[in-house]
Amino acid sequence: MKGRIHSIETMGLVDGPGIRVVVFFQGCSLRCAYCHNPDTWAFKDGKEITPEELFKKIYKYKPYFDRSKGGVTFSGGEPLMQPEFLIEILKLCKESGIHTTIDTAGYGKGNYDEILKYTDLVIFDMKHISKEGYTDLVGKDGSESLRFLECAEKYDTKLWIRHVVVPGITDGEHHIEKLGSILKNIENIEKVELLPYHVLGINKYEVMGIKYRLEGVEPMDKNICKYLEQKLIDILNK
Repeated sequence: MKGRIHSIETMGLVDGPGIRVVVFFQGCSLRCAYCHNPDTWAFKDGKEITPEELFKKIYKYKPYFDRSKGGVTFSGGEPLMQPEFLIEILKLCKESGIHTTIDTAGYGKGNYDEILKYTDLVIFDMKHISKEGYTDLVGKDGSESLRFLECAEKYDTKLWIRHVVVPGITDGEHHIEKLGSILKNIENIEKVELLPYHVLGINKYEVMGIKYRLEGVEPMDKNICKYLEQKLIDILNK
């Protein structure tokens, strides 16, 4: 068996607890308007690799991430789009006592029960709060994402929720209140983060000849984003 990966980062500091090896899977079915990695979209691109070969690359950094109580994070692209390959590499990591995290939007090809058996933490990118908002922003209606989230709830998998705040799209106080009312009913959430929209990946669109759908939208003010994040946390703590 082989999977396709885009790249590997060996000193990830924002992709879960501690220092982490971050494996970016190749391929994604979403087309997020603000995606800063459009080079991970195409399923035919990237490098083919076996689970055993990938595990060897991860394991050699174990002395470094063990000291910080870190581990490995599988990101993308969308790791759930290669379920069999993901399951095999998760098993190898868990057998060696490596903390496993999946960074996902919840849009895969199923087999979530088996995947979550070997997953310690899910960083869940919640794109929007409604079907219409999901469709406008990423091209899908959010139903598959919610199905994955329900499965993570069933297994009581620890969740970090992330939500990108885009000016004029996901930055309204009513939007944040609605998000809070949705998240308040999910008991296995360990952390919530609002991420300010940025434009650091626009040059990739120019190089790849892809139209950037949020052209002209200014980066999100970080102070306002922090204010909204605290508002969300206050809602969840009530």
